[in-house]
Amino acid sequence: MTTQQARLSDFLPYVLSVTSNAVSDRIADEYRARFGLKIPEWRVMAVLGDAGAMTQRALAGATRMDKVAVNRACKVLEDRGLAARSPNDRDGRSHHLELTAAGRAMHGEIMPIALAMERRLFAALEAQERALFKTLLDRLQQAASNMEKDA
Repeated sequence: MTTQQARLSDFLPYVLSVTSNAVSDRIADEYRARFGLKIPEWRVMAVLGDAGAMTQRALAGATRMDKVAVNRACKVLEDRGLAARSPNDRDGRSHHLELTAAGRAMHGEIMPIALAMERRLFAALEAQERALFKTLLDRLQQAASNMEKDA
């Protein structure tokens, strides 16, 4: 098949994106219905739940979302009392965002739901296939990061 004859459905980045969105949407349906969170808000909460306090710039990098989406998600989380800002002692131009007690409690409720959904989704793969899939995804992510550094 020549480049001009290539089909979008055969273009691996497209397939990865569509698959990622399908998986993310299935999980998002659960936490949207139960907790009123959209995908960007949950991504920010999930990263903060894992890593602790971070700047919005660091959150944009960790979530791979643009600054505007991160800013909006942070604002919603703050307005709902799920996250709070604190001064960044290293850089007076930025703040750290961290989960509040209510945010940590909600994170603690959502994670088991997300993990259960992950188990259901990946039940289609055997244990060794899941391990290989994770390894391959890690390698692709590293390759993309290396390309980004070279650009």
